[in-house]
Amino acid sequence: MGTEHSQAPLAERLRTRGLRLTAQRQRVLDVVDALEHATPEAIGAKLRADAGPGGTAPDPSTVYRTLELLERLGLVWHTHLGKGAPVYHAAEHPHVHVVCASCGEIASADPQLLAGAAERLAADLGFTVDVGHVALSGTCRACRERAGTEHA
Repeated sequence: MGTEHSQAPLAERLRTRGLRLTAQRQRVLDVVDALEHATPEAIGAKLRADAGPGGTAPDPSTVYRTLELLERLGLVWHTHLGKGAPVYHAAEHPHVHVVCASCGEIASADPQLLAGAAERLAADLGFTVDVGHVALSGTCRACRERAGTEHA
């Protein structure tokens, strides 16, 4: 993550839907990739900061619409990490989100860690887990160490 997306995949996906690649769409996708886990507000703030004084940045409603389009195209995913706005991340790297309830740190885990649970849910309930939208809440190692409960 953190690398700029190639324009070719985005342009191709947009063209197949009768849309065109705009600089704004590319900029939103690049900011999502750079920030890794960001709310639409944080994405908009980064776009404004990157534009600098006198530069042009999309208004908040345009950021939301662009994120919705990029998600429909399968280029970004959103995840609810608890209360508040969802965070967006590049869809090219599926991962489970692990969120510390104490400090708010967000870590990414390999989706295979949930393979057994996902299989059990499928077998028992006929339920398919959407790994890109999974967020697990708990306490990170650093917060447990600060609290003196490393193995809790």
